[in-house]
Amino acid sequence: MTDLSAVKAALKSQRIETPSWAYGNSGTRFKVFRQEGVPRDPYEKLDDAAQVHAATGAAPVVALHIPWDKVDDYAALAAYAKERGLTLGAINSNVFQDDDYKLGSVTHPDAAVRRKALGHLLGCVDIMDATGSHDLKLWFADGTNYPGQDDITARQDRLAEALAAVYERLGPDQRMLLEYKLFEPAFYTTDVPDWGTSYAHCLKLGPKARVVVDTGHHAPGTNIEFIVAFLLRERKLGGFDFNSRFYADDDLMVGAADPFQLFRIMHEVVKNGGLAAGAGVAFMLDQCHNIEARIPAIIRSVMNVQEATAKALLVDMDTLTAAQRSGDVLDANAALMDAYNTDVRPLLAEVRAERGLHPDPMAAYRATGWQQRIETGRVGGTQAGWGA
Repeated sequence: MTDLSAVKAALKSQRIETPSWAYGNSGTRFKVFRQEGVPRDPYEKLDDAAQVHAATGAAPVVALHIPWDKVDDYAALAAYAKERGLTLGAINSNVFQDDDYKLGSVTHPDAAVRRKALGHLLGCVDIMDATGSHDLKLWFADGTNYPGQDDITARQDRLAEALAAVYERLGPDQRMLLEYKLFEPAFYTTDVPDWGTSYAHCLKLGPKARVVVDTGHHAPGTNIEFIVAFLLRERKLGGFDFNSRFYADDDLMVGAADPFQLFRIMHEVVKNGGLAAGAGVAFMLDQCHNIEARIPAIIRSVMNVQEATAKALLVDMDTLTAAQRSGDVLDANAALMDAYNTDVRPLLAEVRAERGLHPDPMAAYRATGWQQRIETGRVGGTQAGWGA
């Protein structure tokens, strides 16, 4: 029998990290549709993030992307966040936009380009020092498009050398989170294409290096929950980049394409202790809101994660374990499906009400009038959107 008070306690303590770039104009490589009221600087992104947290009570952390969120005084930015009930989370590096990185960054055949890329990564650790952030998130677009273009093994050596240098620079309470992606923008080889490659590098580096699972970065049909369970077992899961996909790295709202997959992932997280603070798992959104309103889309995404988590917490583990041990395939599957088919929206509304929040975060946001105020007030200047 599931302890409902324990379920509520877990839901009340859940924290979801939102990405600064999701508050700006973002989209596909074909077109970015601009929206009214988009933040003009990182401070206004934090203003919007505070609205998401006020509506949901579950999004107090904001990830930064450098140089998209470059400011003169990062300590002042952290203080600004604190004034709004927020903290700054992962610092995301960017070694994929400069022309110099056409053939790679830390794996580039030219040592000068590699030094430039490494300098940026080390600079991101400096920003971590200034903001109090504990996580450096690394994603590399590095790879090749044609057979023979470069030496695959040599590129792994260059990658390992750069990662080791960054790892050495980390402070005692700081971590390196290494992301992976099957393909794009490179199509023949990607230097960190899968969780195994990321895991191998992190294992060699040490305890401060962990793997990030982006739910949109896998081949079709990949069993992501197996990856999650394995990495939790090895204590190497550093966090998630939550989003949804139909075909490739679509960066759609989490839970929109396959809510059952999100539930299966959260089941493994719950079952293997991943919700506990000591597990060190960061639950971050990484999405592009190209045609939908940004702030409501982020609120809805937070709600989708909460719903999947609530269902995972409602799995009757005694029944499930007994069925698994007796080899009863149908009863074991039914234990999961019973939880998944539960309408958890009334439970979450009750949890929010007990915390003094509006039971419906979307209605709470609409009632603030914030959207209308930013659309009329944020006029002029350069909008801080995709690639800003």
